[in-house]
Amino acid sequence: MDNEVGALNVIFTEFYYWVTVVFMFLIHVGFCTYEVGVARRKNLQHTLMKNALVIPLVTMTFFFFGWWIYFAFPNGPGIIGGLISDEFTAAAVPWSENMGTNMQDRINGVFWAAFLLFSWTAASIVSGAVIERIRTAAFVIIAVMIGSVTWIIDAAWGWSPNGWMVQLMGYHDAYASGVIHAIAGGTALAVLLVLGPRIGRFGPNGEVRDIQPHNVWMTCLGLFIIYTGFWGFYAACNIPILDIGGDSGTFFSATNIYLMPTTLSAITFNFLTSLAGGMMVGFLISKGDAFWTFSGGLAGIIAASAGNDLYHPLQAFIIGGAVVAIIYRLHFWVERRFQLDDAVGAVAVHGYAGFLGVVIAGFMLWGYPAAAPAEGVTAWFTTAEGAPAINPIGNFIGAIIMFGVLGFLPAYVVAKVLDRVDLLRVPRAVELAGLDAHDYGDAYPYLAEAETEFEEVERRTVRDMDVFGNGRARDHDTEVTR
Repeated sequence: MDNEVGALNVIFTEFYYWVTVVFMFLIHVGFCTYEVGVARRKNLQHTLMKNALVIPLVTMTFFFFGWWIYFAFPNGPGIIGGLISDEFTAAAVPWSENMGTNMQDRINGVFWAAFLLFSWTAASIVSGAVIERIRTAAFVIIAVMIGSVTWIIDAAWGWSPNGWMVQLMGYHDAYASGVIHAIAGGTALAVLLVLGPRIGRFGPNGEVRDIQPHNVWMTCLGLFIIYTGFWGFYAACNIPILDIGGDSGTFFSATNIYLMPTTLSAITFNFLTSLAGGMMVGFLISKGDAFWTFSGGLAGIIAASAGNDLYHPLQAFIIGGAVVAIIYRLHFWVERRFQLDDAVGAVAVHGYAGFLGVVIAGFMLWGYPAAAPAEGVTAWFTTAEGAPAINPIGNFIGAIIMFGVLGFLPAYVVAKVLDRVDLLRVPRAVELAGLDAHDYGDAYPYLAEAETEFEEVERRTVRDMDVFGNGRARDHDTEVTR
């Protein structure tokens, strides 16, 4: 470190990212809680352990090759200049001294951990959609694919100031509407199309049969925890202090992932107003359904995240609410039309909302600089100063790349291969008995006793209805068995 001020800046940045990573861990806690709340009792432990396995497996694959991909692929093979040279990727290979304990590089491990937590999030989004029928081994393969390969490729392309999508197309996605959420939603959609619905989810004539969360309050608590971790995620997407003055002199500011100025104040306003818009519309459009009210809040944040470094708070509020109204109806249309059994609505909440969020940002932020210009690259649209400019075309194509090219296509191929070799879905008998019964025995015997008592109350109620045969008994039955 050259001087005391420089030392303080490095130490502050190191600590800043360390704190945000700790907050981001809550995202995974929230996803585990959320998914266990949605799953039926016979699948609780399998659901929990499937998601928990993301932590050790993706951590190690991200250490061995995921982090290297981010630095190696920003140019995209053949798009601008092919792979970056070893000179730029040397610090990210697993045998580098920067990937271990040393006193010269204080920040690489903390940056690595921040991106790793993004990897966990991408895999966990897929995890919720496919609960109660996927084999653990199949999910692990898909989790490693998205957590250490596909999402980090899209980060290299569109979530780096040097990424070809940013420099050439003017792509802008400050808080990962597309980079994490659209790609995860596209991946989940592909796997679900091959995996098929849970047994009994649709009737013989295509009628939809709801499978309600076994504990809606646990599900909502999980979403609350995700909100908290997501707030930390927002901070982790910023550089806390950087001199962006350039030729005009020294000017320190926080920046977004593209090293363009923003403030923690701006993203705090916009995070909360987009949450408010999504929750409000989710409550209204679902007529007070708790699951969709809280999911609407998450979708509202995701919808505005692409531009929440620059939006006005009222813009974030309107975007969050409007997108939730669209994705809510789209979720149920796709469910009926294609018999898509998405257990937690992940394709809609993350995929559709993320896609629309990127597209909307292209229009709302049209003309703003996407990043500082890179030497030798001519952007499609530029600002007066020659920087690549945010524009609708670049963001629309970018949304297709995130959701379809890097999200849907690789996952569909992998899922098809797994299905062909009978490694994707659990056998019918196992699914009917419950995945916990197959893998863990009855992990929650105390709930079995409660269910027996519930069934006895239900039998008594039906018997009373047979005796009295009046409307009061029918009303009472509805309340007891709800």
